[in-house]
Amino acid sequence: MDPVIVVGAGPVGLTLALALARQDVPTVVLDEGPGKDEVRPARTVVLREDTAALLERLTGVALGDHGARWAGWRSVRRKQVISEITFDEGDAAPLHIAQHVLTAALHAAIAGEPLVKVAVDSRLDSIEQERSGVAAHTRGPQGIWWRGSYLVGCDGPRSTVRKLQDIRFPGRTAVERHAVAALRTELPWEGQALLHRMPPWRSSGPSAGEVTARPLPDGVWRLDWLLPPGKDLVTPEILVARIRETLAGWTDGSTPTYDLLDTGVHTVHHRVARRWRTGRVFLAGDAAHLLGALGTQGLDEGLRDADNLAWKLAPAWHHGHHEALLDSYQTERRAVVAARLRAADQVLPVLRGSGGLRHYVSGAGRGRDALLADGHLGRGPVGAPGSYADSPLVPPQLEGEIPVDTPVGAPVTDVRVTAEDGSFVPLRDRLGRGALLVVLIAPGTGVWDRKHWMSAGVMPRLAAAVTALPHPAELLVAESYPGAPAHSVLLVRPDGHLVTALSGVRPADLYAAAEATLGGAVKEEEAAAEAGSGVR
Repeated sequence: MDPVIVVGAGPVGLTLALALARQDVPTVVLDEGPGKDEVRPARTVVLREDTAALLERLTGVALGDHGARWAGWRSVRRKQVISEITFDEGDAAPLHIAQHVLTAALHAAIAGEPLVKVAVDSRLDSIEQERSGVAAHTRGPQGIWWRGSYLVGCDGPRSTVRKLQDIRFPGRTAVERHAVAALRTELPWEGQALLHRMPPWRSSGPSAGEVTARPLPDGVWRLDWLLPPGKDLVTPEILVARIRETLAGWTDGSTPTYDLLDTGVHTVHHRVARRWRTGRVFLAGDAAHLLGALGTQGLDEGLRDADNLAWKLAPAWHHGHHEALLDSYQTERRAVVAARLRAADQVLPVLRGSGGLRHYVSGAGRGRDALLADGHLGRGPVGAPGSYADSPLVPPQLEGEIPVDTPVGAPVTDVRVTAEDGSFVPLRDRLGRGALLVVLIAPGTGVWDRKHWMSAGVMPRLAAAVTALPHPAELLVAESYPGAPAHSVLLVRPDGHLVTALSGVRPADLYAAAEATLGGAVKEEEAAAEAGSGVR
């Protein structure tokens, strides 16, 4: 079977290659560059708890040692503190890390992964599809044809894959522009991220904007200034003046010593591709969508693309093409990203307008600050991880289904579970291996050795039901889960989204839910067509 071709060696492409390798699927990563990411301290990413955990599972690196987990969050308007949040140990604090550090960790993991081949200086210029696979031609030193089972374009906003497939990429250009600087200095709120709207040292009107400060390791901060609409040139002199007045404004008039490390201008576009799949060719990351206004993170969504697609490509690669399962990638991911873009587009006029709502509604300014904080902190309709409640993979209503605090299709809560080897691990650690997770809620089992309760109560019947599922599954046991009564059974997808919660051991319901999660039974004509094409 030919490998999966991944076009693009950014964080999303490398993550997808590693995620497939963990499920025994070989990949070829086509990198048009020399294989090294430019060191740019001002080019950073904020990772939410689940995406940071995904990368840590794949790389084996504790990213918190190379980035900064926020100690807190502070929203300020003019001179008034609107809200302040403190992240205690164990809280889901965002992780801020330089992108080149993240990419280096992914490259290091790939260097030790025999199932991933990276071809540098390989620029894609042609794609040909057949029933049994796909071929990609690159120019340069590696100017050859590459044969693959599937191809995924992770090649950024100007995606060659998207253009070769003639996929439209509509949306809005330059929704926001930010001047950016990375500098080493001391600020009054060590380790806390700050959003300062309408700082008093700036003139009034739309140009007053806002400034964001986000900590990095070793006393480094990334500062972003929202620029007024237009294409005004941000010169080095203008940027230095902004740095000095901002630092002076935060430290009562005297500019503290600082070391300027890097600068840039970050332009935010909002676009989403019309199609994310054409036959055996898929799009992911910035090739499929662009977002980033109001503090949201495009890379965060790109990593979720990779996680979603990897577990669907793996069974198709191992066992044969399954249209419903592969189609669900576009259906799920495009719907989530489109909903986030709609939410941002709806609130942008209110948040960025110079008048309007705040003149008529008491407390509207405070509401605006809360909306902005949601984007930065990964909460609410603008920032929260998406749910697949309307996915075609959601099973029909089951007789034994019960509600828990996690809605069907939403990411599960990361509770402690007992694994098959008897060890206690976070539930999230068992994700990304291609297996379904079956979690029994059994209070009191944590104090007993696994060998004593594996043969007791409902466990033998549940273990037999798990063995009979139409896809590999791992049986886990948890002392508790939010909203789940004792002896309930949760079915969780390989990417951590809840399939269903059942009252007790119900083998028929469990099987039906698992089959629906895999896209339903493969149609006989589809299986026959794939067998005839040589795909296994």
